[in-house]
Amino acid sequence: MPDRADLPPTVSEARLASVLDTAVFGIIVIDERGRVLMYNKACERMFGWSAAEVIGNNVKMIMPPGYAREHDTYIRNYLSTGVPKIIGIGREVHAQHKDGTIIPIQLAVGEAETPDGRQFIGILRDLRFEIAAMERADALQAQLVRMARINAMDEMGAALAHELNQPLTAVMHYLQAVARAVAKRTGADALPPEIADILGKALVEADRAGKIIHRMRRFVEKREAIRQVVDLGRLIDESIDFTVIGSRAREIRINRVIPSEALYAEVDPVQIQQIMVNLIRNAIDAMKDSEVKELTVRLEPRGAMHTVSVLDSGPGIRHEVLPDLFKAFASSGKQGMGLGLAISKTIAQSHGGDLTVDPGGGGRGACFTLHLPKADPAAAASAARDED
Repeated sequence: MPDRADLPPTVSEARLASVLDTAVFGIIVIDERGRVLMYNKACERMFGWSAAEVIGNNVKMIMPPGYAREHDTYIRNYLSTGVPKIIGIGREVHAQHKDGTIIPIQLAVGEAETPDGRQFIGILRDLRFEIAAMERADALQAQLVRMARINAMDEMGAALAHELNQPLTAVMHYLQAVARAVAKRTGADALPPEIADILGKALVEADRAGKIIHRMRRFVEKREAIRQVVDLGRLIDESIDFTVIGSRAREIRINRVIPSEALYAEVDPVQIQQIMVNLIRNAIDAMKDSEVKELTVRLEPRGAMHTVSVLDSGPGIRHEVLPDLFKAFASSGKQGMGLGLAISKTIAQSHGGDLTVDPGGGGRGACFTLHLPKADPAAAASAARDED
């Protein structure tokens, strides 16, 4: 029968082993020479090294090269001067996984005098998930601020469209009245042809401006999705006209490759215009530093789908950006929200289609392709009759 004097140490050791193995944080004990005496299960999970591989070796094996070079010196200085640099003070440092990955950790170090000499106990907490969560929270916070700005711009756009509509309508009425008065003048009282021509052009441009404002109001208003059979060619033309307003597009050559026959799809026209506007704006931004600025928008039937391709003459999309291109909050632009492409793809898929990309590169620009199912033939024929 064993001596009872031997039981307390055995029980203590078992309890200590149990605590070490179930601890959430990593626990390492080293001696004055930096050799590892104890290394728990949490450390095995954190660093990829097993206890058998680490115990008896210098703790530098789980440190990056910069820390490893200085560690033995730190211990010797402390032993000779008694001045602590980290003992009793928790701080963030870097460790190194078995595969070479650098790991940010929170380290707290204590010391103990033992019959075998001075020992140092390190408590380690892996900060990777905490840092990732903080970065994610910061990104979400930034996106909330941007989305608030976007919502404010939507409200402002709706109000602006409403306010501009009234004076523009008045201008249209005045121009129409002048046109009617001019039409009545004959002989010596008639205006010179060039003046009448200018008046007619002014009337056409005012009418065009009114249609743009009407489309703007439809674009920014909050509404439920309403699907209908539409001519995609006409929808694309409207989207291009709506997007290229402003100086950014003046120096860009825009090629519209749209079949003469109507291609119909059953979609929410406003949502599809939102996709097109986003793709065209992205293409314009991608070409801002290109010598050749050429944008091609191509509509064509392809099997059971109609496809709309937006090809720019920019540098293409970097390979490292591709995996996250359609993910929300992932953006390669300095001012991009990272939501446009994610939302566009979701809208396309909700219509039974998809949004894909050819990243280009090597002298070719990126090409985004919107896939939309063809409308039912009977519905398409009905829509064509309604247009006639």
